[in-house]
Amino acid sequence: MPKTSKTKTPRLRDGKQTFLTVTAATDLCTFLCGHLPEMRRKSVLSLLKHRQVKVDRNVVTQYNHGLKPGERVSITWTKVLQDRGLQGLKIVFEDPFLIVVDKPPGLLSIATDKEKERTAYRILSDQLKTIDPRQRIFIVHRLDREVSGLMLFAKSREIQQLLQKSWDKESVDRIYVAVVEGYVTQTQGTITSWLKENQARRVFSSPTPHDGQKAVTHYSVLKHSPRFSLLEIRLETGRKNQIRVHMQEMGHPVAGDKKYGATVSGMKRIGLHARLLGFRHPVTAEDLSFETPVPPAFLRLCS
Repeated sequence: MPKTSKTKTPRLRDGKQTFLTVTAATDLCTFLCGHLPEMRRKSVLSLLKHRQVKVDRNVVTQYNHGLKPGERVSITWTKVLQDRGLQGLKIVFEDPFLIVVDKPPGLLSIATDKEKERTAYRILSDQLKTIDPRQRIFIVHRLDREVSGLMLFAKSREIQQLLQKSWDKESVDRIYVAVVEGYVTQTQGTITSWLKENQARRVFSSPTPHDGQKAVTHYSVLKHSPRFSLLEIRLETGRKNQIRVHMQEMGHPVAGDKKYGATVSGMKRIGLHARLLGFRHPVTAEDLSFETPVPPAFLRLCS
């Protein structure tokens, strides 16, 4: 494994990554060869081919990609996961410590008594093991089966615990978009309640303050149609079914969510998508933010 005194390499178990800052305009291959003199040009090109090089967090595979002063180049010394075989999952970000994926609707986050094979966790874990049979992943947070969007996995128990400790703090930014039934007249607001779960696994707000888990949901209206409203929803807490319960209590259930009061849909799914995820990297201390587009079906319903 290459070593160089010019790099900063945070370590955790077998993970290793190198960060370099561009100081003068050049192309990527020349830059890498200059900072990795012990590597042959063929080996540098192999790093690019296997998607192990990023410029400002974006994977770059072109050897002649132009670099500008101030840009940050990162090199991952283990092969990264490809999208092939991920059955609908899309890799948004990966480094030696964590993975961010875009989960499609209809896919469980993790196994249940009824479904143990086709889950985001199982699909991702199986693919990682094709690269390194020893590699394990640990789920940081879940999305409901019906919900699409960004999910975070850790590559070690230590990283999982570090991320989960900050999950309900201001350091984690979670923004959803939701299509809800009806015309929401109040352009923005906050819903606060205490959530509980009954024996049928249905979540509800307790009529007694402090009886259950406190849940806080902030929302703002993005656009309307006569029958639906598109909301941006920011979570202050991340409780099970929190958004779905709070939208029902507001009198505007999430479109297609029959479990929580919806009577119409207009789509073959429920109208909830985890659009943005921001947090501080537990190893590099870098502030990361990832975003996915609003599903086109959401925009069609609200236009």
